[in-house]
Amino acid sequence: METKHATPKASRPYMPGYGILDAAGGRGLLPWDWAVERLRTARNYWIATTRPDGRPHCVPVWGIWLDDVFYFSSGAKSRKARNLGANPNCVVCPENGTQAISLEGVAEKIVDPGTIRRFVEAYNPKYQWDLKPETVLDMGPIFAVRPRKVIGLDATPGEFQGSATRWQFEQGWPLHPMLTKNRPPSRDAGLRPC
Repeated sequence: METKHATPKASRPYMPGYGILDAAGGRGLLPWDWAVERLRTARNYWIATTRPDGRPHCVPVWGIWLDDVFYFSSGAKSRKARNLGANPNCVVCPENGTQAISLEGVAEKIVDPGTIRRFVEAYNPKYQWDLKPETVLDMGPIFAVRPRKVIGLDATPGEFQGSATRWQFEQGWPLHPMLTKNRPPSRDAGLRPC
């Protein structure tokens, strides 16, 4: 059974030049359940990370949406695992580009046995796989991506400008030390984020 968390704050994303309507325009803001359904039911997801030299890296993964967190496993020496070890910021997108979701978050390795068990219990039936909680970490780490911001939109004809929604999460999640230590000043100070 999935734990319900507080609904994140919804608003329109800042997207100048796209004709985005105000929050009451079009079909209004999408409900958070709309995003959760797409995050929960997608089979394939794209995860974008950043190499230590700043170049992007994006690959498909299988994953699980559980308790408002996205979980996926990886080979310990994979490029994405090494990237996340150096910089835990990442983007996760379910495969559907028409009813699109873009989740920006912070990844951390999971070692808690109860969380690993729940991941395996959700993963195995979804992918007809046979992971074992006792041995899954032998293959590589399990990452949890905690969302900071999610953008969703319906790109079916006539829906885009009146459906684009941004959900922002409370910053109560534990932050990786890299996110708080030696942080350089923002290059985009004064700009509005999506």
